[in-house]
Amino acid sequence: MQYSSSAKNVCRQILRHQNHLQTIKTQPSCDVFINHRGIDTKRNVAGLLYDYLSVLKLRPFLDSKSMKPGDKLFEKIDPAIRNCKVGIAVFSPRYCESYFCLHELSLIMESKKKVIPIFCDVKPSELRVSPSERYLPKELRRFAWALEEAKYTVGLTFDSSKGDWSKFLLSAGDAVVKNLLEVEEE
Repeated sequence: MQYSSSAKNVCRQILRHQNHLQTIKTQPSCDVFINHRGIDTKRNVAGLLYDYLSVLKLRPFLDSKSMKPGDKLFEKIDPAIRNCKVGIAVFSPRYCESYFCLHELSLIMESKKKVIPIFCDVKPSELRVSPSERYLPKELRRFAWALEEAKYTVGLTFDSSKGDWSKFLLSAGDAVVKNLLEVEEE
């Protein structure tokens, strides 16, 4: 039985598409997970960092750019954290007010990921989890532990009102690449 050249082309395209899908399934969903408080940093530090890492051909995950309407938060974010190679925690003045920020940070720390803390407009000593009726005692301990671990990890500091954005992005990008290389060597 003889097939036309158009049928052969369709078969080749289907095979290429299947191979492409297989490649996508075997790759981690992201190289770098960016944990941040959206209200403080989405339009500046986190967003610019996402764009810069994308230009470097890395695969960053940022909720506002990596998710679409209808996605379930924990169904997308938790696997992205578990499958990433490096986590970036962008700490900001209102970071600790967010359950989601603290949950993500805890998951990053529990997964023993390399973490790059970025202290944006906040000092490490100013970060603390306040007891709240919103959190179960177990969650409160988990969040406090993760925050302490991150606070005692060497990171970057940035003052958004006085800092040089270009230098910041270069140093943050450099830190990410160095950490990714270390993870690859392990």
